Amino acid sequence: FSREMATFLSLATAAMQRRVVLSSAGMALTWGMSPMHSVAAAQPLQVGGALVRGDESLMSPKAHGTTATPVQQNLRWGVDRETADRICSYNRHYAEYSGYFKSTDFVKAVQDAGPDATVTYYDSVSGKPLFVAPRGRSMQSFLAESATHGWPSFRDEECVWDNVRVLGNGEAVSVDGTHLGHNLPDRKGNRYCINLVSVAGLPAGKKDEV
Repeated sequence: FSREMATFLSLATAAMQRRVVLSSAGMALTWGMSPMHSVAAAQPLQVGGALVRGDESLMSPKAHGTTATPVQQNLRWGVDRETADRICSYNRHYAEYSGYFKSTDFVKAVQDAGPDATVTYYDSVSGKPLFVAPRGRSMQSFLAESATHGWPSFRDEECVWDNVRVLGNGEAVSVDGTHLGHNLPDRKGNRYCINLVSVAGLPAGKKDEV
């Protein structure tokens, strides 16, 4: 077995190992992420915690009102897209009418998910997660409180604070400039009274969700 042959085999093995490493990295990059990022992407969503304040710059004029783009084409629960776009991107004070959510498929959809299920609510513009509910209460309790006030009502422990901000006047907005609703505290604490049309989005790359 010659020294030249041994050297050749050693070099060939090293080259093959390098190709395997590059192939693995290429698979990750095909999905738009590095190998390390693919691990980070699997981290669980951080939900709950103390209210996070934002400033008026979040709602500065952009390409489409206060947001960079219009609302998504296919919103959940059969909400009206024109209403959603007007409230999300061209509005700071007004809301869908009280009880609007009852006229959609929303109540049936979340009830069908089961009594122990939680539902993630996504920004109708960006598709970023904004709320996860119910947490610390039952679905029945969440729906009952929402029905009492006329709009989906979330608590601090149900907010995804990476993507939600509350301005000085109580307006609740997304970090991308979507108008969501208002914080109307009661004896239980902060209560975020939110337009269903503002949180009826789908996460990027998905075609269906509860």
